[in-house]
Amino acid sequence: MATERLAMKTVKKLFELRFQAKLSQRKVARALNCGRTTVQRYENLAIEKELTQYSEISSLSESELLRRLGLENYLLSTPSVKNKRILPNWTEIYKELSKKHVTLALLWSEYKEQHPDGYGKTQFYEYYRHWKSTLNVSLRGEHKAGEKVFVDYAGSTIPIVDLKNTEVREAQVFVGVLGASSYSYVEATWSQGLSDWLMSHRRMFEYFEGVPQILVPDNLKSGITKPDRYEAGVNRSYQDLAEHYGTCVIPARVKKPKDKAKAEAGVLVVSRWIIAALRNKTFHNLEDLNESISILLERLNNKKMRHFKKSRRELYEILDKPVLGVLRETPYEFSEWKKARVNIDYHVVFDDHFYSAPYLLTKHEVDVRATHSTIEVFYRSERVASHRRSYRKGGFTTDDSHRPKSHQEHLKWTPERIIRWGKSKGANTGLFIQNLITSKAHPEQAYRAALGIIRLSDKYGINRLNQACGNAIAIGSISYQTVKNMLKNGMDRISPPSPQKQEKKQLDFFISNENVRGKEYYH
Repeated sequence: MATERLAMKTVKKLFELRFQAKLSQRKVARALNCGRTTVQRYENLAIEKELTQYSEISSLSESELLRRLGLENYLLSTPSVKNKRILPNWTEIYKELSKKHVTLALLWSEYKEQHPDGYGKTQFYEYYRHWKSTLNVSLRGEHKAGEKVFVDYAGSTIPIVDLKNTEVREAQVFVGVLGASSYSYVEATWSQGLSDWLMSHRRMFEYFEGVPQILVPDNLKSGITKPDRYEAGVNRSYQDLAEHYGTCVIPARVKKPKDKAKAEAGVLVVSRWIIAALRNKTFHNLEDLNESISILLERLNNKKMRHFKKSRRELYEILDKPVLGVLRETPYEFSEWKKARVNIDYHVVFDDHFYSAPYLLTKHEVDVRATHSTIEVFYRSERVASHRRSYRKGGFTTDDSHRPKSHQEHLKWTPERIIRWGKSKGANTGLFIQNLITSKAHPEQAYRAALGIIRLSDKYGINRLNQACGNAIAIGSISYQTVKNMLKNGMDRISPPSPQKQEKKQLDFFISNENVRGKEYYH
């Protein structure tokens, strides 16, 4: 039978998908990455030998299944001991292939130099491919040393119990796996948010003592803004981290499981050897959890792998570590990006605080980069402003060099013009805006609120706005929010009490309320 050669594990999987899962031949071929005619021929052979029940097939050993199908001489097997030709160490061949510029042809030529009577190129290639087919699918891809690290979160979480209120929070488990050696990094974080995602990468690089050439994440929202099969959009902050460490981000393609097989295998190993091992322990903080994880991680990396007869750490020392990029002395500082438009007060807002930009950029869109200590404004990739970050809500941080020398010369928006516009909506509105502007240290700090007041006339009408502004002036509350709430709740239709009545009402309350302690109490 002339047909494509499949490993016995793959043959059993073929029968499982056809006879148990009842999938079509085309779907089975797609799942096993082989031809449809190959599936058909194996199926016909099984039917001919009356092997159509998967329960019977699964109970057979590989040699028994070969014998029942009549394939003893068909599938490649390891040469017998009687064969005098020396067989290469396929594990060493596999490791050598992970090194830069090394090819199977080069390794065969070196093998022939040492063993002139050894196998020819064709047999050498076939024996190697057969050996590789026995590996776990996650190990089959030939990853170059120091080239890729696969990153993802484990599907399982680990509970942390707060001692104060017995509240249970689920900690996320971050996993990073180097492609060539499978050397792994694991840690727990509170979330899969952008900050935790990026800082886990920083700690992973420090653990690896170097940086791989390529980061391969799954299409996680924290790292990838636009999942796409051909060109995914990378989060600007994630791109920042990659540029800081001299690496690049190439996400796994959508619906291409082989792209992330190493990550999924790493997650599976971590789930079995770390998460499952901690299932009976109770943790009360993230630090204790990560301490326990680090102990189990060392065991995992030092554990010998069955196929390679070496541990992940040994392979890491041989393959990845010598060729990883140099780790920068200055650690990455988390940064967050957002787009903003420079308002007429030549300020942009970030986290409810206002930062100035050059007045000539008024109404232009800019990029704002924020770290823990700094706010930077970029226009067309060029930095145009930098400020110390402030966490005061509603405050202003203004660089005097960003102001025009004369508003009258350089800007059409001036305090006088905005006040005149307010007066066109009513005398009370104009007076309110005048009071609002004069209450600020710099007139432009009131521009946004003044424009907001004027725009309320579009929704509530000029008359109601004018009445609400009059009421706000009467009670001495000069703020946009006061006027907005009055209009929203219909309080503009109620005349405010005079100051004398307000004082009398408060005095009557204190006199009539029996719960108010008199001065005698304090004597």
